[in-house]
Amino acid sequence: MTNHYFVHESSYVDEPVEIGKGTKIWHFSHILSNTKIGENCIIGQNCMIGPDVKIGDGCKIQNNVSIYKGVELEDYVFCGPSCVFTNVLTPRAFIERKHEFKKTLVRTGATIGANATIVCGNTIGKYAMIGAGAVVVSDVEDYALYTGVPAKRTGWVCKCGVVLVNKNKIKGNIIEKKDSEIKISCPNCSSIYILNNDKFYPVEEKI
Repeated sequence: MTNHYFVHESSYVDEPVEIGKGTKIWHFSHILSNTKIGENCIIGQNCMIGPDVKIGDGCKIQNNVSIYKGVELEDYVFCGPSCVFTNVLTPRAFIERKHEFKKTLVRTGATIGANATIVCGNTIGKYAMIGAGAVVVSDVEDYALYTGVPAKRTGWVCKCGVVLVNKNKIKGNIIEKKDSEIKISCPNCSSIYILNNDKFYPVEEKI
């Protein structure tokens, strides 16, 4: 351990970089300059992060993920194996477009599935769930489930990750129906949500 975090001997950390207490960086990864990584993160094998990237506390970044300049992860974000971020919409090898980087923000608690692609310039809402292999080309609402190519909203998920609505079918426990409003509880953690047409939001979260 160095400075209360761990970096495997096969990885490289440039200067200056901030790495929080309890974070672990595993084999063959590279952290570029001016990157800030929070506490208790896990960065898997063969990852590249930076330069100028900010990652919050408690994030898990699985093997073969590159997080480029323009991308920011808030706290407790999960990046599945080999998921992809971009930072330029129309790249060319022979044209310099660093001035055209688009910001991508992944909000607290969101999950990005294995091999999913997040096209730059979009925001992934808090506790959203991006399915494996999806290609995200638009903003994603809080608690939304997005799947497919291009990715579309196919349901809603609990903070704990259980799918409560999928393809207009309610998977959670229905507590109450009133006009267009349905109150749903999570069978796993008992959190309660309101579904009202295209809106989904928590009434009470247990975790």
